[in-house]
Amino acid sequence: MLPRHRIVPLIVASPLFLQNLDTSVMATALPTIAHALGVSVLHLNLAITSYLLSLAVFLPVSGWLAERFGAKRVFCVAVAFFSLGSTLCGAAQTLPQLVGFRVLQGLGGAMMLPVGRLILLRSVPPAQMVSAMVWFTVPPAFGRLAGPLFGGAIVTLTSWRWIFLVNIPFGLIAIAGALRFINDTPEDSSPAPFDLEGFVLLAMGLTALLGSLEMVGKGLLPAPAIWAMAGFGALASLVYHLRSRGKANPLIDLGILRFSTYRASIVGGTPLRIAIGASPFLLPLMLQLGFGLSPLASGSLTMATALGSLATRTVMARAIRTVGFRPLLVGATCLTSLFYLSCGYFRPGTPHVQIFVTLMFGGLVNSMAMVSLQTLGYSQIPKPRMSHAATLNSMAQQLSLSLGVTLGATLVTLAAWWNGNGARGLTAEDFSPAFGVVGAMTLLSLLSFTRLSKDEGAGLR
Repeated sequence: MLPRHRIVPLIVASPLFLQNLDTSVMATALPTIAHALGVSVLHLNLAITSYLLSLAVFLPVSGWLAERFGAKRVFCVAVAFFSLGSTLCGAAQTLPQLVGFRVLQGLGGAMMLPVGRLILLRSVPPAQMVSAMVWFTVPPAFGRLAGPLFGGAIVTLTSWRWIFLVNIPFGLIAIAGALRFINDTPEDSSPAPFDLEGFVLLAMGLTALLGSLEMVGKGLLPAPAIWAMAGFGALASLVYHLRSRGKANPLIDLGILRFSTYRASIVGGTPLRIAIGASPFLLPLMLQLGFGLSPLASGSLTMATALGSLATRTVMARAIRTVGFRPLLVGATCLTSLFYLSCGYFRPGTPHVQIFVTLMFGGLVNSMAMVSLQTLGYSQIPKPRMSHAATLNSMAQQLSLSLGVTLGATLVTLAAWWNGNGARGLTAEDFSPAFGVVGAMTLLSLLSFTRLSKDEGAGLR
């Protein structure tokens, strides 16, 4: 039987497995769902970003709920709620219904992601944290591995609705594992009062900012309205920031960004996470709409990224011990940028073996950067502030993923307009600029990583 420091990471990472399975399956099935609902495939990215936006909006509540009602209890309820949302998505008949049910699904996901990470941080001693974080990446890697192939098989052999219904048994397994192996955490007998005003400000700010980005190039709102929405979102976010600086118990304590390793994980990791959000959206569309591949063939190729990510477990601990965190982050970021730039050169005639190997290598180096950040980021955080750190990390992660999907859709829309192609007639050349921008953007992470000291995280090595 696996030791506890490996079992717990596998269980608390099960929400990431569900999320990655759900997102990667849906990305592969987008053209089929768009045809069934009678909408443009680029408009259907609303179903992805609505889920990610819901996560970002409701994530700040999760830390307070975990302290108030106990992390294990909140984790189980959240997984159950996510499974219920998946059931409703499987029954949706229109795009507005699907978007609405995805918001409900995101509400469950918002509670289970940071609470699971909080359980891990409280359950595993520092000496075993690198190993635990590596095992923590296994379930989401399996989700990304199975998702594209599974999604292609579903839409080829049966109804697209099963891409949501399949989450139900996995959710039940996650709940059973949590009840069996995770210890109860005591409830806080005198929890800090819930910061309702802060929650409203954050919710309005994030919704307006991401909503305005989502509307760009869609023709759903006039340009002045989009700019007004973006301005309102920026103002609400600024008000929350200024207000939280003088508040005793803010919903999210932004003061934890003063810790250098955590700041590097949040700020430096954002460009990388945006790319991670854009890639699963762009690749299946390029392979199916641009190259004319079937959903099953597309899924067979894109699963290579997850296969490379899964291989990280075999090299990660040795790589950290050998070269240290800063050199590993810098090198993995440069190679990740090269990977995304290479995807922009794929063409319908590119050998599938070459595409598969490139995607697998990209998944490996990308995952190495993410595991390093997740391990190093919490090394300086005091235990009483772990809840804030886990919540803010999950919030930044989901915001970045949402921005990635929105950025990818916007870049493809603009490229199609520039090339004279409609949304229903995308070609391979419409995707190259998007991968070029994403690849160049990841290099911005180096501005934070190069500022880390050479011996940063030496105690974790």
